[in-house]
Amino acid sequence: KDSRLLLIGRDVSTRYTQRGPEMYRRIASYIVGAADAKKGNYMVFFPSYRVMEEVHSVFSESAEISSAVQSPFMSEEDREVFLKEFDEIREESFCRFCVMGGIFSEGIDLPEDKLIGVIIVGTGLPQVCNEREIVKQYFSGIGSDGFEYAYLYPGMNKVLQSAGRVIRTEKDRGLILLLDERFSTGRYRELFPREWSNARHCTAESLTSYMQEFLGMLACLSRK
Repeated sequence: KDSRLLLIGRDVSTRYTQRGPEMYRRIASYIVGAADAKKGNYMVFFPSYRVMEEVHSVFSESAEISSAVQSPFMSEEDREVFLKEFDEIREESFCRFCVMGGIFSEGIDLPEDKLIGVIIVGTGLPQVCNEREIVKQYFSGIGSDGFEYAYLYPGMNKVLQSAGRVIRTEKDRGLILLLDERFSTGRYRELFPREWSNARHCTAESLTSYMQEFLGMLACLSRK
């Protein structure tokens, strides 16, 4: 628990009914706040390419922070280039925008200072489709919560996989920032791992102070 700062931004949402320019600006402000508070490499995960591109557009207009966006159908060479970007030594922060459940949300290791923060935008719920609806109907028919099996559990699995990128070794330290008001509800908190019990709520304005407090704690621990 001492190795990472876990925060929830509950004044943002990726629900379809709330998506729009104002919400995208609010999400971008969190990303800027994290990258400004501590220099380093960050990965930002989104529920879809469309939301990712919309937020990145706002982010690029409002911040002078280096960034790059995952593209669909990347070749093996493209993936290698992606990972090598985290090896570069930069004077400022670098943010890589990716899609949850994609090729960069699992199976990659960026230990220690190669990655110091993961920002997860949205709950990772799969899109409604016939296959998911059949699963939902089946579990509802046997007395279980069909929505949980068809959508909630797969979505949280993607969230946990994405969050797992930031702490890979005993020496890793970093930020996990969950951006969606639904993470504050009991239905989602019940699915958090035990080590996430100390999650704290923040706003884009208070994010910096939380990160400074965390960095100060790490400095104290390193001197002991």
